[in-house]
Amino acid sequence: MVRIREAILVEGRYDKNTLSQIVDAPIFETAGFGIFKNKEQLSLLRQVAQKRGLIVFTDADGAGFVIRNHIKSAIPGEYLKHAYTPDVPGKERRKTAPGKEGKLGVEGMTPDVILEALRRAGATFEGETQTDTAKITKQDMVALGLSGGKNSSIKRKQLQEKLGFPTHISAKALLEALNVLYSPDELKHLVDTLECNDG
Repeated sequence: MVRIREAILVEGRYDKNTLSQIVDAPIFETAGFGIFKNKEQLSLLRQVAQKRGLIVFTDADGAGFVIRNHIKSAIPGEYLKHAYTPDVPGKERRKTAPGKEGKLGVEGMTPDVILEALRRAGATFEGETQTDTAKITKQDMVALGLSGGKNSSIKRKQLQEKLGFPTHISAKALLEALNVLYSPDELKHLVDTLECNDG
């Protein structure tokens, strides 16, 4: 497993599954063309890009370039890096027929090809011996009342609204986004301000 400093943006969950077996980095999805309508997701990606850098890793087909160009127009270039897969004819194992252009997407690439694409994009590969900075854990979420409690869903929604995060973000994606943007102490402070607003 290779640790990368930047967050990575892919088109869908199968791409994310493939990458998550190769790299240790926050991985976000565009939900294909869903990103065009989801202003909250785009806002989250903008925040992530500014804080950590964002590698856009879409498929090498026409649809992938349309999505890539949309991201380019929405997020300043100095926060973006672009990873490209080579044009490889074929189809992914889970599909019965190749895609419209007959090319393999990110999910169909080998680990070596993916790592090479990330290197060429200028990804920051971090040393395996590097000490981890403090991470926000599921236990922290419970302790802060954001998970597993009576009013945790209300509190979570308030936090998401305050931060401008997507309304329908999953608990796992929320934790990943919080870890990119905030330290455990910063999150505690944010949650404290929510409680002040309540009462």
